Amino acid sequence: MTDDRPRAPYAADERATLIGFLDQYRATFRWKAGGLDAHQLDQSLPPSELTLGGMVKHLAFVEDWWFGRMLRDVQVEPWASVDWGADGDWDWHSAADDTPEQLWELYDETVRRSEQAVRDCESLDHHAARRTRGTDEPINLRWIVVHMIEEYARHVGHADLIRQSIDGSVGQ
Repeated sequence: MTDDRPRAPYAADERATLIGFLDQYRATFRWKAGGLDAHQLDQSLPPSELTLGGMVKHLAFVEDWWFGRMLRDVQVEPWASVDWGADGDWDWHSAADDTPEQLWELYDETVRRSEQAVRDCESLDHHAARRTRGTDEPINLRWIVVHMIEEYARHVGHADLIRQSIDGSVGQ
């Protein structure tokens, strides 16, 4: 695999640094999970049931949840019509029914929407349209971006292990 991922800047302001790390993690995830066929995307590394295909769809959902639903109060398909009560992990489970092209198209589309949502905010202090569920506290863009970095960091670690078990690929 060629490593042409963007790198977070070493000496930039807070916004450029945080967005740089988020972009770097998005690219790292794509590098780890990319180039696989449907069978490979649906393979797990027991005892875990996680798959790279499920992770692609889950991260698409998480992008749309935080930058769409929470930040902008916009909910789009396929998430809007999912019966989450029937399957709280629908994003993970339903990925097996999608082609690699469908999964990556969904992911890329959600990342584009997320990037636009961030560009539309003048400041990291911008408050999200929605508040926390439990405590009704406000959430700002800074928290959302940091949370997304954490989300990607966790799943890139999972992707490392699963990808290595599929075809032996390793790397940063």
